[in-house]
Amino acid sequence: MVFDGIIFSLIVGFLRKGNLRALAQLKLKGGWIFPLLLVVELAVFMLQNDSKLLGQFSGSIYIVVYVLGLLFLLMNRKNPGFILILLGVFLNFLVMVTNGGRMPVSLHAASILEPGYLDILKEQLYAKHTSLTESTKLGFLGDIIPITDPYPRTQIISIGDVVMNIGAFLFIQYLMLRHPAAKKKQESSLSLKGGEIK
Repeated sequence: MVFDGIIFSLIVGFLRKGNLRALAQLKLKGGWIFPLLLVVELAVFMLQNDSKLLGQFSGSIYIVVYVLGLLFLLMNRKNPGFILILLGVFLNFLVMVTNGGRMPVSLHAASILEPGYLDILKEQLYAKHTSLTESTKLGFLGDIIPITDPYPRTQIISIGDVVMNIGAFLFIQYLMLRHPAAKKKQESSLSLKGGEIK
């Protein structure tokens, strides 16, 4: 869902005549942390079912990934939208850490997905996810929101995902439209148009 939100934000930014010039000047504290965490998370997700040992410790690995991610966001909290991103990630982290490092998934909401996914989820083969049951803690923060037609990609998201994507949207809009580098290009374009009219 995060990647969907980023793509949507970029499309809106371009429709509002924004630009990506600010990306070249973007400086985030601990900027190396995010890509490293992304690689680790993808590696665990792809290999967790092939390695019994990795599957056993995957929950703990995800918790460490989330803690480092939260620290990264906290260091960069002054950027527009980052407080909301931090809040969204924290909500996901909170429900996962109270449920053994796994994100609870509503089986009712998951009914919109392929039938095979429900079977895999019930058998606990997805190390990052687990079925939401009566014993689940803070279940309302789990993946309980189904998204289907007319949205192009069927999926289930959490409240944390929604908050996180709002923050990402605000940050990208700032970069594309209100960052000094983005404004400079817009002002240059307006000056050229003014010169043509003269």
